[in-house]
Amino acid sequence: MKSMILCSLLFFFIFACSAVYWMKMESLRTLHRFLNRQFTAEDIIKSNTGIFLVETTEKLEPSPLAVCAVESTARTYPNRSVYFFMKGLTKDMTVTDSSFYKAIPLLSSIENVHLLPLYFEDVFKDTPLDPWYQKVNPAKEKYWAHVSSDAFRFAIIWKYGGIYMDTDIISMRPIPEVDFLASQGAQVVNGAIFGFQRHYQFLWDCMEDFVKNYKGEIWGHQGPGLITRVIKRQCEMPVFKGTEDTTCGDFFILNPQRFYPIPFPAWERYFQVWNPSDTFNSSYALHLWNFMNHNNKRVIAGSGSVAENLFKKHCPLTYDFIVKPTSRKYT
Repeated sequence: MKSMILCSLLFFFIFACSAVYWMKMESLRTLHRFLNRQFTAEDIIKSNTGIFLVETTEKLEPSPLAVCAVESTARTYPNRSVYFFMKGLTKDMTVTDSSFYKAIPLLSSIENVHLLPLYFEDVFKDTPLDPWYQKVNPAKEKYWAHVSSDAFRFAIIWKYGGIYMDTDIISMRPIPEVDFLASQGAQVVNGAIFGFQRHYQFLWDCMEDFVKNYKGEIWGHQGPGLITRVIKRQCEMPVFKGTEDTTCGDFFILNPQRFYPIPFPAWERYFQVWNPSDTFNSSYALHLWNFMNHNNKRVIAGSGSVAENLFKKHCPLTYDFIVKPTSRKYT
């Protein structure tokens, strides 16, 4: 009897490992086909159902927070594909075979995550952003990583529809709305997360404003500043009551509580000891304001911080295989 149980457990272990290995290899084969230009995004991205994140720098090892953002999104939306575009993948095909990198093999093992190389010329083609991209000199841009990310999100959702998220957002529960923006406060509608159906006119308007009023040297001018400008031309700025959402025409502007319950001046609260009263019950996801984290505060295993609790619950693979081993180096 004991031997039968052991054999059953062994069989299950082998089956589970094989399944994970198969999923990882399928994901990596897809990535290699993209790198070899055997097919493009149009061949696999399904309209209006994808969720998109992007890394516009050349780095090949995303931060633990970025990995958590992708994993938590995949867990929150198990029936939707999550597409993580990485600029660095266009230059280094050995990354998929290197034991030095942790994030890419981990994310490749998640069934509904697709890692894709980022080719800006493909993303911006047939949009108002294409002439701008042909002329701009990234080397002379003060905030190129951020400005190019701003451009990417408008173009990718215009082309395919779905949801865009920044890589410092931890997903917790599905967003019920389809066409939406989100306010971060009384006077600013943020673009860190939004969703629209394919070829939604508002996105085209944003891309036209992006080019017409381009001031890449001003922080936020092409992102939240742009979205707020376009909103003001179409609607009055939203006034929220409690946790209610509002609308602008036929799309929603979600309450700040949905993604920004902790405002950016108080961003360090995410790295302080978690208070059980902080349930975030009115939130779909949480924006951790990584651009404010100039001192590179880390999620440390055993710290009891809000961020650690979020990692443990919503991105356990990231917590176990990246945060824990890294934390040992700092203790």
